[in-house]
Amino acid sequence: MRAIAVLLSALGCWLGLMMFQPASAQVRNFDSIIAAGVIKVAVYQDFPPYSFQVDGQSRGVDVELATALAKALGVRLELMWAPPGEKLDDDLRDLIWRGNQLRGQQLADLMMRVPYDKDYTQKRNDVGELENDHVVMFGPYQTERWQVAFDRRRLDAVPSVAIFAKHPIGVEVDSVPSFYLTSIFNGEFGPSTHHFPTVSQAFAAMHEGQVDAVMAMRGEVDWQLHQAHDEQWAMAENAYPNMGRQTWEIGMAVHESNRQLAYAVEDALETLIREGQVQRIYAAYGMRYDVPEMYQ
Repeated sequence: MRAIAVLLSALGCWLGLMMFQPASAQVRNFDSIIAAGVIKVAVYQDFPPYSFQVDGQSRGVDVELATALAKALGVRLELMWAPPGEKLDDDLRDLIWRGNQLRGQQLADLMMRVPYDKDYTQKRNDVGELENDHVVMFGPYQTERWQVAFDRRRLDAVPSVAIFAKHPIGVEVDSVPSFYLTSIFNGEFGPSTHHFPTVSQAFAAMHEGQVDAVMAMRGEVDWQLHQAHDEQWAMAENAYPNMGRQTWEIGMAVHESNRQLAYAVEDALETLIREGQVQRIYAAYGMRYDVPEMYQ
């Protein structure tokens, strides 16, 4: 009898705990999205020129592309502004397949700005399982790369990164440029590498003469130069030795059960690229646009 009582007590505790578990997030299929007339798209917050807000108005190339895709699908766009997590895996989990309790378990139907990369898609954990098997990453819409901008009032040119042994350069903290410049050539550029919370602040420091150059993603650099209208700010054409991958493609993500949505979005995206609308979106922000290899 005692064993039965213990078992019933444990079962009661388990059931009680289950009652307090948050409801699992629900993935809306393609038909549900079309029927509701709205698609929920996740974009990163405070991330110009990709997705940001000015005086309450949503702006950025990712926002405008998401708007165009929603229009092509015949639905209204609802943006989900997301702070970046420590890792992309965390963002995919919180936004696409499991949800986040802080947002009431709400999931996005589609997420912008994820890598279109076979190696990342096939990444496995310590026990050999795919880390992102709940997610489909598809639809490359931008080719991104690293870029240096410099001030010609203090630098004639940037023939190679070696010049930053003597000239200060600004980077965003905890970024690839930060790691690269402080580690190559036995850390020779460490003392001249200045860290800032954002790329915008690094460019503000260049404007004030604190640094002579800034290294960031090309899209961010294009946007900053477009905003500054400073004829003395220029693009460098140097290479980045020992850096590894310097060019990559950016795409989108949906839940692995929602491939029908991915197919529809990819068809709409290809039309927007071939008709030149994506190029026009980027040009409006002063950004260069390279058509991803899939559509060439």
